[in-house]
Amino acid sequence: MTGPTSATGQTIDLEIGDVAHGGVFVARHEGRVVFVPDALPGERVRVRLTDTTKSSFWRGEALEVLDASPHRRPHIWRQADIDVAPELRPGGADFGHIELAEQRRLKLHVLTDALRRFGGVELPVSIEPASPRGVDAVEPDEHAESADGTGWRTRVSLHVDAESNVGPFAARSHRVIPIDDLPLATAGVEYAALGLRTGEAGRIDLVQPSDGRVRVLPRPEAPRGRARGNRSRPARPAPTPEVVIERVGDREFRVDAGGFWQVHRLAAQTLTSKVEGALRGLGSGAGVDADAWHLDLYGGVGLFAAAIGEVGGPGTRVTTVESDARATEHAGENLAEWIGARAETGRVDRWLARMSTEASAADRERLTRGVVLLDPPRAGAGREVVESVAALGPAAVVYVACDPVALARDLATFRSAGYETTAVDALDIFPNSHHVEAVATLTPADPRR
Repeated sequence: MTGPTSATGQTIDLEIGDVAHGGVFVARHEGRVVFVPDALPGERVRVRLTDTTKSSFWRGEALEVLDASPHRRPHIWRQADIDVAPELRPGGADFGHIELAEQRRLKLHVLTDALRRFGGVELPVSIEPASPRGVDAVEPDEHAESADGTGWRTRVSLHVDAESNVGPFAARSHRVIPIDDLPLATAGVEYAALGLRTGEAGRIDLVQPSDGRVRVLPRPEAPRGRARGNRSRPARPAPTPEVVIERVGDREFRVDAGGFWQVHRLAAQTLTSKVEGALRGLGSGAGVDADAWHLDLYGGVGLFAAAIGEVGGPGTRVTTVESDARATEHAGENLAEWIGARAETGRVDRWLARMSTEASAADRERLTRGVVLLDPPRAGAGREVVESVAALGPAAVVYVACDPVALARDLATFRSAGYETTAVDALDIFPNSHHVEAVATLTPADPRR
């Protein structure tokens, strides 16, 4: 077996096997696993080894396709194609060389494999594209997903290096790559991005809310500490963030221009439709009882709390919990039509711990008839939060996830705490990347609890 020091930088030919979590593909060299991006199962590719420091696996970069998969296509981002030097390929579209239908098959495979291996969950799972009228829409729509999965990003972050170059980072690096186009972005965001010629070192966010006007938000790096003896100038007060309106169907949501909102132009509608469908499908005794107490954890500006309220009706009692105070402020306004809605600022784990000791007997009883919705960050909710949720004994849990392995691990914890996963649906709201969204529904294994 080749030693790690001698192997780094070596060029070898590899047969590509399966896809792995994280958008890379698996090959083997002299018995050792090698992870390779920009490839496809069944291909033979020429690879340069880039990281051979670990004994269990190595990493490489694809230089040339020797035998191509029938599912390979010219990359939707010309600058990221296989004939471009790896260090010059911009990141963010790591499945852009794969036909869209095959992308979805691979994503579904990664999700179901993670559910089985890490979650012990074996359920039929389907994957659907984003839809302007929700996932159940069947009629053609002029605003539907594009045929090649481009033109969907309403939010893009570019970077500015010390030489004032503007662009995305190269794949798997912090090297800024100037770009000729931005195919995943909407036309408006792409036009604004290509007009940026220079800027202060740091980041530039481009945001296109529902009104169609692109906002350009510079995020310069914080200045480094001054030399001893020099007085620093008082820091300027941060400007008040601009508030924009995002629309989902007939409903409007206030959100800071630079705050969190779904990136795909159709994602908020698609996810809302899927969550409402999950809530309506819970059945008698486990649906949205307006008199129960429902929770929307990691609630942002109240997108999914509104979905709970939409299903439950005007008297629905729902509390959304979010650590970002600005988002909580907006959530309170966005949920004003529900007299039983509250928006609270706090870390979810701490809020649950406090609530478990302070809730009245009546509130605890309402929680057992309620639904808990979880939409955690990529790392997942984690054992502490999952066990705290299960201890409340809600009638159902709806979990919105953006990482298959994190979701699977949390579902395993839920099972240990007495909740079974009854359905998982996948949504392709990040086309031409390896990312996939999933919505899981859980109910108590013992319905008498």
